Amino acid sequence: MNQTSKILEEAVNSFSSLPGIGRKTAMRLALHLAGLDKNKSIELGQSIIRLAEGLMTCKSCFAYSDTELCAICSDEKRDQSIICVVESIRDLFAIEEIQSYRGRYHVLGGLISPIDGIGPEKLNITELFDKLSANKYKEMILAIRPTIEGDTTAYYISKHLSNQDIKISMLARGVSFGSELEYADELTLSRSLLNRTPYPVHDNQLT
Repeated sequence: MNQTSKILEEAVNSFSSLPGIGRKTAMRLALHLAGLDKNKSIELGQSIIRLAEGLMTCKSCFAYSDTELCAICSDEKRDQSIICVVESIRDLFAIEEIQSYRGRYHVLGGLISPIDGIGPEKLNITELFDKLSANKYKEMILAIRPTIEGDTTAYYISKHLSNQDIKISMLARGVSFGSELEYADELTLSRSLLNRTPYPVHDNQLT
């Protein structure tokens, strides 16, 4: 489609490269920004630049941070005896929004999926084991979505911790099979976390 402005076309192309954004939506966003006060558009642009240049990954939990340690990991008021293992940063945010969990986190950065070529070595699992060995956690919550990949990942982690003195629990099945945590409503997620159950380890599961 021919445009009256190359600058506008470049903006549309940039917006349409984002997930879930088609060209029509991208055009609406670009036109909206074009109609804004110039200072507001510049402020938005500067925020994106700061996101690209200043955003860091927490060296402890692997969530996004402004410093080496994120605000959660550096908060001494958080419960140091419990750690919640999540698939992604989006899941961490989802749990934080319900405001009923006050422990630490560990972001795996994905799930074990042999069919997709994703093994434990491509995730932050070794770092989790190191963290658990170095710290005296009483409980580890496996807040991982209930899918085949999620169950495989949970079993892999729990099996490698079978000799450690730590309680391993999982979310109650209020979150339906195959659902992602970020899309669960706050009440369901809160109840699933509150009513978490001990993680069962069976010898006949996949290794």
